[in-house]
Amino acid sequence: MKNILSALAIVAALGTGVTGCAITSGQSTTGQYVDDATVTSRVKTRFAKDDDVAATRINVETLKGVVQLSGFATSAAEKSKAVSIAREVPGVKDVRDDIIVRTPQ
Repeated sequence: MKNILSALAIVAALGTGVTGCAITSGQSTTGQYVDDATVTSRVKTRFAKDDDVAATRINVETLKGVVQLSGFATSAAEKSKAVSIAREVPGVKDVRDDIIVRTPQ
């Protein structure tokens, strides 16, 4: 009996964990959540490798293949480059540009 209760507790915990990830992130499936996380990671990696884009000031979020960029760029050229880089990443369906250009004072 003790083993059965332990097994049921584990199954319930696993089921809640998997469902929780998909629901809280807005994705329809766990696979979509993983795909979106991969896209986000790829965009951030490309930002980090680029000398013209400050990866620390531009935020990246992905939902169902749509990448949303937000944060701050120091020039219109940096903003444009960030959008261009994001569009080139495999799996990106669209890019929403919410980056604000703010020149250093």
